[in-house]
Amino acid sequence: MTEKQTVLVTGGCGFIGTNFVRLLIQSGEYRVVNLDALTYAANPLSLADLEENPNYVFVKGSITDRELVASLLSQYQPTGVFHFAAESHVDRSIVSAEDFVHTNVVGTFTMLETARAYWKNLQEDRKEAFRFLHVSTDEVFGSLGPDGWFTEETPYAPNSPYSASKASSDHFVRAFHHTYGLPTVITNCSNNYGPYQFPEKMIPLMILNAISGKPLPVYGDGSNVRDWLYVEDHCKAVKLAFEKGTPGEVYVIGGSNEQKNLNLVNKICDMLNDIAPPEEVPQLHEQGLKSYKDLIRFVTDRPGHDRRYAIDSAKIRRELGWQAEVGFEAGLRRTIEWYLQNPEWVDQVSGGSYGEWIKKNYAWRDAKEAK
Repeated sequence: MTEKQTVLVTGGCGFIGTNFVRLLIQSGEYRVVNLDALTYAANPLSLADLEENPNYVFVKGSITDRELVASLLSQYQPTGVFHFAAESHVDRSIVSAEDFVHTNVVGTFTMLETARAYWKNLQEDRKEAFRFLHVSTDEVFGSLGPDGWFTEETPYAPNSPYSASKASSDHFVRAFHHTYGLPTVITNCSNNYGPYQFPEKMIPLMILNAISGKPLPVYGDGSNVRDWLYVEDHCKAVKLAFEKGTPGEVYVIGGSNEQKNLNLVNKICDMLNDIAPPEEVPQLHEQGLKSYKDLIRFVTDRPGHDRRYAIDSAKIRRELGWQAEVGFEAGLRRTIEWYLQNPEWVDQVSGGSYGEWIKKNYAWRDAKEAK
C-alpha cells in the first residue's frame, strides 16, 4: 500500500476548502492537517464527521501566526501546502477592506515565508517533491467585454478591494518562486457553486431567500455575466495541479458556463418552482406566491461591478488532462436540493446557534496543542 502524503490545507473549513478536504480524504491518498481561524464564513460542522478520522487533523489558528504555521510544518512534515484561506466576499471588501489586506496579503506572505524556511531545510528528494499551491480567483484579471476569455497570459486589472488583495497575494507567490525557487503553483478559478457555500454568496442567497419568501436582489439590470464552476470539479483541478503541475506555472480553471445574473436567478426560480412549488410551502402559500420569480427585485448596482468573467481552461485540459464533469443544470439542481435538505447546517452557519457551538466546542482549544 502506498504511504499517504501529509499536506497542510489552510481555510479547510470554508466553502471550497471543505469540499477539497473531503476530496483528499476520500481519495485515500492523503492525511490532511486543516488550519482554519474559523472566521464567520468557516464552519467546522461541515467536517464534523471527520473528527475521528485518523487521516484528518483540525487546528484552529490564523495563517498570520508565523510561529503556529512553523510549528505545524515542523510537527507534521507535509509534502505540500494548499493555500485556500482568504477573505472572499466583494461586497464586504467594499465596506471594509482592512481584513482583506490582513488575511489575503499579509497572511499569504506569512505562509510563503514560513513555507520557504521549512522547504529549504528539507532533504533534496523531499525538497524537489514539495509544492505550495495557491488558490486564487479570476477577479484579479478585471472585467471582460462581450467577447474573449481570461487565460494565463491575461494582464492583471483588479477592480475591487477583494480582487486587489488577491492580485497582491498572487504576485507574492510568483515572486517567491522566481526569487527564492520555492516550488509554487497558482490556480485562478471562476465562480464556484455547490454544497457548503456560505449563504451570503449569490446562489445560496437566492435559494434561501426564495424559500423564505424574501426578496431576490439583483444588481443593476442583471446583465453582468459570470462563468460558473461546480466546486467538486474545481477541487479535482486543484488536486491535479498539485500532483502534476509544473512549479512556477499558473492554471486558470473555468466551468464554461457563462450566465447573466438575471438568467441565473430565473433558472433557480424555475427549479425551485419544480422542486418546492410555492403553494406547497406553508409560509409562501399564505403569501399567495405563485412563482418564486415574483420575488425578484432590482437593486442599485454595487461600485466597480465587473461586467463579465469567462475563462479559457485550454492549458489545464491540454497539459494536465482536467475536464469539468458536472453540467450546469445538473450542478445547480444538485446544489438547490442540498440546501433544501440541510436546513440545520444553514441555521447553524447563519445564526446564533453556530456561534454558541463554536464557543463550546472550539474556542477553548489552544491551537498549538491540537493533536
